Amino acid sequence: MTLKWFDGAVIHVVPQGDGILLSANREGLLSLSAQFSALAECGEGFHYHLDPYNGLEEGSVELIIEKR
Repeated sequence: MTLKWFDGAVIHVVPQGDGILLSANREGLLSLSAQFSALAECGEGFHYHLDPYNGLEEGSVELIIEKR
């Protein structure tokens, strides 16, 4: 699966209370939307990792997204 990134994407994921806060600019939300759509076409168990070295802003926690 090829992950599509829109130029200027900013995505930040941090713990907040009992959950997480995912905040993003327009390009970041479009990037996540494209990635979710691509993942929807993959087989069960397929997943990918986003972290500060792969798509997320510095200070973010790792986010693993998996198809069930």
